[in-house]
Amino acid sequence: MALDPIEKKPLYHFYPGTKILSIGSAGCNLRCCFCQNHEISQANPGGKTILPEEMVNQAGKNGSIGVAYTYNEPSIWFEFVLDCSRLVRKAGLKNVLVTNGYISSEPLEEIIGCIDAMNIDLKSMNHETYRKICGGELDPVLQTIRRASELTHLEVTHLVVPEVNDRIEEFDLLLDFMKELKGNPVLHISRYHPGFQYHKPATDISVLNKFYCRAKERLSFVYLGNVSDSRASSTTCPSCGKIVIERSGYQITNLMNSSNCPECGRQISGVFQ
Repeated sequence: MALDPIEKKPLYHFYPGTKILSIGSAGCNLRCCFCQNHEISQANPGGKTILPEEMVNQAGKNGSIGVAYTYNEPSIWFEFVLDCSRLVRKAGLKNVLVTNGYISSEPLEEIIGCIDAMNIDLKSMNHETYRKICGGELDPVLQTIRRASELTHLEVTHLVVPEVNDRIEEFDLLLDFMKELKGNPVLHISRYHPGFQYHKPATDISVLNKFYCRAKERLSFVYLGNVSDSRASSTTCPSCGKIVIERSGYQITNLMNSSNCPECGRQISGVFQ
């Protein structure tokens, strides 16, 4: 449990510059050999018991806008997340789900009405990668992303892993899929670092930059993660190119006038108030 910047989820178009109470348990329904959070998702680090009512009492303190269910896969502690999210919504606070998207449609429909924003990790556009490397299936993840784009604020994260999903042809499939989503989708391209059962060197920066430039040609809002690049983590207006939210790490300078670009007046998709 921690009070995190909303940008750490990562969510860049949802109440930027705010804090959110972030909670997690242990375990995951996938087993990616390159997992970047394996100390929590692939182990049991211990913890303490807390009831949803207690969680809600803490949710609005210290400037928090609500609760983010994160750190490990929230769908495996679904019942707690559902109970908690209903109480958080009733208290007038926000619910954020940070997930791999590997969930059946029935529980997704049960909970998504209480969720204000989601970040979904799309690991690959290759069915075999999901089966053999992640221990899951691609189609349910794609369906979750489609449904989230219809019903809540959505941002997608794609971790670029050497020799797993770093072919430009596969990345183009991901961009095709993103273009089909409702609204104006936000894509975070993230740098892999060696760990867990996969020890290839960290993703080459030149590969990330190539993917970033490729995505910027197709999508309005693209960001690089796990790298020190203020320009690629700042929000720019798609019409005039002005930086409207400047980010340096978790230091945020928001130049927005409500949800509009202060230079040309274009509306930027997301929640910025």
